[in-house]
Amino acid sequence: MKNRLLLLPIFALFLGLGTASLFSQETPHLEKRGAATQLIVDGSPYLILGGELHNSSSSNLEYMKPIWPSLEAMGLNTVVTPLSWELIEPRESAFDFTLVDGLLAQARAAHERMVFLWLASWKNGMSSYPPVWVKSDTRRFPRVVLNGNEIELLSPASAATQEADARAFAALMKHIKEVDSRDHTVLMMQVENEVGVLGGSRDHSEAADKAFASPVPAELTAYLKAHRESLYPELKALWDANGDKMAGAWAEVFGDSARADEIFMAWNYARFVHGVTARGKAAYNIPMYVNTWLMGDNTPPGDYPSGGPEPRVMDIWKAAGSALDFYAPDLYASNFSDWCRRYHRDGNPLFMPEAQGRTTGAANVFYALGEEAGFGFSPFAIEDEADPKGDLAASYRLLATLEPLIVAHQIDGTMHGFVLNQGSPSVDFVMQGYTVHITLDEIFGNHAENGFGLIMATGKDEFIGAGKGFRVLFTPLAASGPKVGIAAVDEGVFENGKWIPGRRLNGDENDQGKGWRFTPRQLTTEKVKLYHFE
Repeated sequence: MKNRLLLLPIFALFLGLGTASLFSQETPHLEKRGAATQLIVDGSPYLILGGELHNSSSSNLEYMKPIWPSLEAMGLNTVVTPLSWELIEPRESAFDFTLVDGLLAQARAAHERMVFLWLASWKNGMSSYPPVWVKSDTRRFPRVVLNGNEIELLSPASAATQEADARAFAALMKHIKEVDSRDHTVLMMQVENEVGVLGGSRDHSEAADKAFASPVPAELTAYLKAHRESLYPELKALWDANGDKMAGAWAEVFGDSARADEIFMAWNYARFVHGVTARGKAAYNIPMYVNTWLMGDNTPPGDYPSGGPEPRVMDIWKAAGSALDFYAPDLYASNFSDWCRRYHRDGNPLFMPEAQGRTTGAANVFYALGEEAGFGFSPFAIEDEADPKGDLAASYRLLATLEPLIVAHQIDGTMHGFVLNQGSPSVDFVMQGYTVHITLDEIFGNHAENGFGLIMATGKDEFIGAGKGFRVLFTPLAASGPKVGIAAVDEGVFENGKWIPGRRLNGDENDQGKGWRFTPRQLTTEKVKLYHFE
């Protein structure tokens, strides 16, 4: 009895701490920290080293069972997971969350977090994921008209469609809050997927034609005026070319062109998606975003989904509402860094739910996290490359060891990432009073074909780098004064945030002191210290 009495205060203290000691009460959220906007999970910045599943994989729990262990083995910490409206609400107002609960249980068993994709009214510019009770009732849920024909694409101007979608999404978010608000397995939600009109620049239904001939909403033109100096250059130029009008029909304000059609559709899709998102957030407020099917600058709208949040119309989406937290690129294009910059601008943080994987992704993730302060990277069809010995797995494992350093240096801006190849063999940065010149590695006539990595300034004359296939030279910014040399290069690893030095690299490994080298043969983490001499 005496021992029991002694334990009572301890037990009471445990109960008093409750979930505060075991579970963070903070829901996942985005937070501006210094130079970066970061995803905060359980009170700390979190880097998504993820992958997106094929569209249909997560529709069946048995199919998913063998996939989870392979994803865990390759070093993923987050799985971007499709979840379709047709399976959540097969009959109107009859919700079934069996699949959701099963996916959550499987993810937790595999020590994975999740980002759910709400595949509902639209996916890849079409409407194949709504329940059949929606698709079959074209009077209640009208469709887009192209060339006089209705197509399998729900109209974003339909209040009934928005209400049905929003009601289902809110029910889903309410359920996720009930079953996951302590564990925080679900970090974010993607609302719809690659929205827009395919096959034409805009809807030509009777209702859409009437709206296009009506005045542009005053809140849109007011937004353009208030944000004139920060508008995307192409949108600003288009508005300027048509006289910066504050009133008039869409063709009068933006010109009678496919670009005006795209702006019109962007407004309609944005109003719809913001409305659905707001209903979901009212049920459970975690970060929510939309993704974008990207195409070239000269590609006409309709060859890609017209109205999706392409950079040229992202301001239209922002003017339409504030429920969405950010806009994300599905980035398969070769000019990776250019598209990253287009999305990491004007307060929009960088996360890519879809990207190339394998060797290309293994390099690009260093640029996204290191140079653009991205908080996540997620190649598509990740189960196809679930190889623990693959290039992407190697990059993820190394970056996971550097996560505390990466998120800290994103905040203070003392980090740079890069990808080098034969077309772009070098890059220069200014860091800590030096020009840091990074080139593809070369020694004894052997040239690296590709290289990538990141560099962080960790102290006076001290830098940490990670990657492969490049070399670094330091030149003082001051033209006069002491010269700089390499005092020491150590290979090593970080374990639980602590630096564990390995080999002291010299001789061939740093080209007899001429440069800081990263072999093209394998990924390494290295620390360099500099010295000065006259």
